[in-house]
Amino acid sequence: MKKTTKMLMVLLIVSLAAIKTYAQVSIGISVRLAPPALPTYTQPPCPVDGYLWTPGYWAYNEDGGYYWVPGVWVAPPRPGFLWTPGYWGYDGSIYVYHEGYWGRHIGFYGGVNYGYGYIGSGFVGGRWSGNTFHYNTAVVNVNNTVVHNTYVNKTVINNVTVNNHTSFNGPGGVTAKPRPEEQAAEHEQHVQPTHEQLNHRQVAGKDRSQFATVNNGHPATAAMNKVNGKRFSPEGHTARVQDENGAANHRAAADANNDRTAARQEQADKPTSPRTANDAAEKPHRSNPENAGGDRPHAENGRQQVQSHHNAPGAPRQRQPHAGPTRPHENARPQEHEKRRE
Repeated sequence: MKKTTKMLMVLLIVSLAAIKTYAQVSIGISVRLAPPALPTYTQPPCPVDGYLWTPGYWAYNEDGGYYWVPGVWVAPPRPGFLWTPGYWGYDGSIYVYHEGYWGRHIGFYGGVNYGYGYIGSGFVGGRWSGNTFHYNTAVVNVNNTVVHNTYVNKTVINNVTVNNHTSFNGPGGVTAKPRPEEQAAEHEQHVQPTHEQLNHRQVAGKDRSQFATVNNGHPATAAMNKVNGKRFSPEGHTARVQDENGAANHRAAADANNDRTAARQEQADKPTSPRTANDAAEKPHRSNPENAGGDRPHAENGRQQVQSHHNAPGAPRQRQPHAGPTRPHENARPQEHEKRRE
């Protein structure tokens, strides 16, 4: 009797473990409405060497419906791991979301073409060499000032933007089936989305402008350079988002302004020469950090165009004291002539 009980307990534990493994890659939220088409967007450059790209996708909230989770560069949980994106699958009655995961090899992600290396099967945006990740710059965008491990393989290009906008697998969508190597990858050791990735999705779910019911399938923030980093519109410009009160703001521009203000403060703290001090006394609006807020940065395509405070429209122009010799007053001339007559 005891042996039978032990055997049942072992079988139960094995069954639960199998269910957990299956749930990691197959079971998720199910809805009856199809997710919107995938938006086309520009990928921001990789900000940190070793970060991997995780494409944007439509998540679902029971209160607001589908919302766009921006594509973002993230740190993998460990070297050698690649990201298999999640995907929506349709079985003829409901749409089920299959959660993404980290692993040594890329598994099946529904045949959905997310772009930037995720062409529907596998990943062609880069590869691991030991503990170093090498980026295929023919497919992905990197910042060459911080990322130096790159190569170019144009034979794998399937356009850097998404050609097929279908966002789900099944009848009416992509009809791809798992390949043998993708099936094998599903049985390997997996790591669930990192804490940063989960936080990234939660933040997107709190932004009204990301919901399809508000943006009609065109999210304000399509991509980000990193979690809690800069936001980018589908065109690759600084994204306009809404704060908690629903007011529009230019978050990336504000970040740039803060960086510039900090740089001015650091410059102001440095010891100055007597000549520099005199210049600062004559023109306080150029060196006084309290006036740094008067600059209005305009961020476009990753570049800032700054309009100086003293050239700002409507700003009063300061007159500098005349540096030339002082001329005698005209009223003094008649008196001088009278003395000569005497």
